[in-house]
Amino acid sequence: QVQLVESGGGLVQPGGSLRLSCAASGSIFGIYSRAWYRQAPGKQRELVAATTSGGSTNYADSVKGRFTISRDNARNTMYLQMNSLKPEDTAVYYCNVVFASGSSSWGQGTQVTVSS
Repeated sequence: QVQLVESGGGLVQPGGSLRLSCAASGSIFGIYSRAWYRQAPGKQRELVAATTSGGSTNYADSVKGRFTISRDNARNTMYLQMNSLKPEDTAVYYCNVVFASGSSSWGQGTQVTVSS
């Protein structure tokens, strides 16, 4: 079983930046993909960015060119660098990992609020 803990959320002005972190602990062997999702009030959870063990990445159209997903294998941590933030980026952000077996784990979420 893997435990995921997000951090780095907060309040930022439009145009600002934040970096989210997701630290993994426990049984991390066999992770196939890592991803960030977000859920705004009254909306469904949506994929923001994802990366596979092979190194491929994909982003939601709404964040392309502004957000970057990365990971530090030595620290068992993945990141989401968010630049040029907009009010519509306001949401709770969750990290997710999917194993080759098909099982997945979620973090508890971290709030990101973009407002002046």
